[in-house]
Amino acid sequence: MTLTPAGRGRPRDERSGAAIIRAAAELVAESGYASTSIASVAARAGVGKDTIYRRWSGKPELVYEAVFTTADAADLPDTGTLQGDLTALVQSLVEEFSTPAAAAALPGLLADFAATPELRATIRSRFLQPAKQRLVAVFDHAERRGATGADLPIDLVLDTLAGAVFFHLGIIGEHPGPDLPQRIAAMITKGIEAR
Repeated sequence: MTLTPAGRGRPRDERSGAAIIRAAAELVAESGYASTSIASVAARAGVGKDTIYRRWSGKPELVYEAVFTTADAADLPDTGTLQGDLTALVQSLVEEFSTPAAAAALPGLLADFAATPELRATIRSRFLQPAKQRLVAVFDHAERRGATGADLPIDLVLDTLAGAVFFHLGIIGEHPGPDLPQRIAAMITKGIEAR
């Protein structure tokens, strides 16, 4: 699989982009990851396949954005406490991983990630970097309040937050209890709070 950079050609039509994202998420939820194709997404979104390939390198990148980046669009939490902020972040991850599209997409995406190192690099730089920046902002607020120090391993904290949700919901398939976000946030907060 060859990954191509986005940004060539005409400026993007954001309405088309939103229609493509919506179509991809719907098709994955309805038909599964393996049965979803760029052609079927294009048909449902009412665009040509070239329109999709101008923005995404292929199905894995498109499906990842359609299914696993909704939490990144939420308002940045500022509850006044680190644990409250982390609880809000984890809650948005739980909601994202609890969708039918997420359950249908995970196995196929994991297989594609394992087979394509370039895809992993693209996902890390294009999609995980914004999530990291959100967490940096949360920790900046916490540091100003004196709740943390300046030397936090942000990547490890992000991996721990997302990993706990991913493993609990995506791998084990547990139904998240209403207190799961708070419990995960409490464990993380306890481990990183200023002493």
